[in-house]
Amino acid sequence: MTRDELKKKKIAVLMGGLSAEREVSLRTGGAVLRALQEAGYRAVGVDAGRDLAQRLAAEQVEIAFIALHGRFGEDGTVQGMLELLGIPYTGSGVLASSVAMDKVATKKILLHHEIPTPAFEVFSRGGDRQEFLTRCRHFPLVVKPAREGSTIGVTIAHDATQLQEGLDEAFRHDEVALVEDFIKGMEITVGVLDGEALPIIQVVPKGGFYDFESKYTAGRTEYILPAPLAGALYERIQQCAVAACRALGCRGAARVDFMVANNEFFCLEVNTIPGMTETSLLPKAAGHAGISFPELSQRILEDAGLGK
Repeated sequence: MTRDELKKKKIAVLMGGLSAEREVSLRTGGAVLRALQEAGYRAVGVDAGRDLAQRLAAEQVEIAFIALHGRFGEDGTVQGMLELLGIPYTGSGVLASSVAMDKVATKKILLHHEIPTPAFEVFSRGGDRQEFLTRCRHFPLVVKPAREGSTIGVTIAHDATQLQEGLDEAFRHDEVALVEDFIKGMEITVGVLDGEALPIIQVVPKGGFYDFESKYTAGRTEYILPAPLAGALYERIQQCAVAACRALGCRGAARVDFMVANNEFFCLEVNTIPGMTETSLLPKAAGHAGISFPELSQRILEDAGLGK
């Protein structure tokens, strides 16, 4: 669909929602909404509550730009509802969205495709915790809820006591915890737009850990663009980012996070709806590639479709 054709359509920017990342989503959605309206699109903002289907019908929405983060938005649920309603939407389809939201499922697919990722264990609420703690003999370890984003519920354990605490924190957000080897090195991220890798960004949090506050508070993190990596390694990581998105079946815009240590790299996760706030990484990388924020928003919109 051409941009002229898209400008005749009623477009809903879906934002907010029900997840722990609601406030970030409102910022992402607000930025996208302004960009589309200023470019001449018939765009409205819609807070994606439990009455979303009724809201879309009332607004006579023809296309959805999904600016939701976390559960009930990034996990395939909203995508499935839009499929049922026959409304084209941006980003990845139901299956890719669901799989990428689940860090455990993602890592298993990465391993199947021989994409390097940190070694990991999985522990579910109600499991034999003592047996699990006995197995986890080396530290540090990173403990994550299996299905959350924005570093919510993520901790670093340096001993068994901190691992116990990390599991408790992860279980505040999910029934399943991912426990993976801590990789000490350079943290980087690679945006992927329409199947092509954008420039790599190095992420340097001033507090040492790229947590929720570091991600969304201006000045708390330094971003080095392009990341200072040797040419061959830089290209291999970009190729790996594209391969990871292809393995999961992602479409449109995505972002792939890595750790780099001793000239080796490890894929951490794939984000199918990257943030589009003033501190977000995808717009920074796109801007370095000569793609403005309004242009980025329109390119994501152009890829909207059904049955992905």
